Amino acid sequence: MNPGRLVLPALRWRRESGFAHEDRAIDAALECGVGGFIVFGVGGARGDEIGRLTEEVRQRAGRALLIGADLERGAGQQARRLTEIPPPRALASLEDDSVIAWAGATTAREARRHGINWVFAPDADLDVEPENPIVQTRSFGSSPDRVSRAVTIWIGAAQAQGVLACAKHYPGHGRTRHDSHQTLPRVPLPLDALVANDLRPFKAAVDAGVASVMTAHVAYPAWDPSGLPATQSAVILGYLRSTLGFDGLVVTDALIMEGARAGRAEGEAVVTALRAGCDLLLYPGDLEGVVGALRRSAEEAEATALRVAEALARYDRALTRVGERPGDGIAGELPSHSSDEIADRLLARGFIRGAAPSLTGGIALEMIDDDQGGWYAPGPNDLVVRDLARRKIFERTGGPTVVLAFAEPRAAKGRAGFGPESLKRFETLLPSAALVVLFGHPQLAAGIPGDCPILCAWHRQPLMQEAVARWLEKRVKGER
Repeated sequence: MNPGRLVLPALRWRRESGFAHEDRAIDAALECGVGGFIVFGVGGARGDEIGRLTEEVRQRAGRALLIGADLERGAGQQARRLTEIPPPRALASLEDDSVIAWAGATTAREARRHGINWVFAPDADLDVEPENPIVQTRSFGSSPDRVSRAVTIWIGAAQAQGVLACAKHYPGHGRTRHDSHQTLPRVPLPLDALVANDLRPFKAAVDAGVASVMTAHVAYPAWDPSGLPATQSAVILGYLRSTLGFDGLVVTDALIMEGARAGRAEGEAVVTALRAGCDLLLYPGDLEGVVGALRRSAEEAEATALRVAEALARYDRALTRVGERPGDGIAGELPSHSSDEIADRLLARGFIRGAAPSLTGGIALEMIDDDQGGWYAPGPNDLVVRDLARRKIFERTGGPTVVLAFAEPRAAKGRAGFGPESLKRFETLLPSAALVVLFGHPQLAAGIPGDCPILCAWHRQPLMQEAVARWLEKRVKGER
């Protein structure tokens, strides 16, 4: 009985070295007996690089592994040359179930082809708190009914392609005003209010046969007076098992997040999480320390040893379910959509203030990027400019000004909406601007001063920047 199987450390791509710098970390992790990895390719990894990595770690392990990734926006979220998908809130705005099914199936199929068998999606949180800094467009919406339906469709489509899906962040991260990457948020609602709203998408996910559920590093003191985060709460995780009837894998959100520890040492926190009901422990800061703490506790406490055995049994069932080869489970035709088509549909109905202005003849572009800072660098913000130059649509001195405004939910950014510096830039630019293109949640339009028309482009991902470039090209040429 090796409790190391219950831990999944991270492998991160770097621009200067790809995944090569992780070589020793992989050896150390496999020596600890880990059950798999979470892979991050954000920043420029290609799909084939991730495919080679996943194949290599399986060969080095000499056994089956669970390999997961955050793919809420498709496999292209982690790898270039794979399919990007707009954020869930954008997809849901189209009110087309076939788009949700396409997103789940496409994500899963590309993940499996590149060795990823566990997709950390869909997000089952409700988008109900305007000041929430970390959920926003990652949610399918604010309505429990609509989110439940979308989550059910996405899970069914994805798991039909042979991956494990993961509903997150149980029992709901959508009401927080703080980011659990930075602190332990608290949601004051009692259980009956959560049952009527936030818990409904998770119940729908369980009923849909979701393979795994990810916990929120969020406390719900009116439900569990201990004030522990859901990740460490036997009360909250017990409800998932006993009342919602879930018998699949329960996995923690990343243990490097401040909310995961709730003031405890990491080793103590993971043992508490395991004993409370978590099966797998994701992305620790100190891998050897965490595995050592689990081993000592299993040796000293029968309750821990029983939980390790139970969690290992669920882990083994999950491995059996996904099979060992990357192609297992891929079958059937996908719904007939494409990312570009969906992105263009979003922009075609994207005005959230005013109407499309005349841009015939040329434009001047300005930029407001509120996504700087946080734990990791944001994606590029110059793809609209570069794409228009490639299309030979040049800026015209004195032409109508188009402001490209970026504001997405990002780890440890620490706020929703635009900060003071961005608002000052708006005040400077908007008197002469013809259009604002908002790469963020449509609710952020309320904080943009004046009455300039606003086109919602949802996210800074390359897919949406390139779609905006196409949209602008048509207007500059006088097309519709």
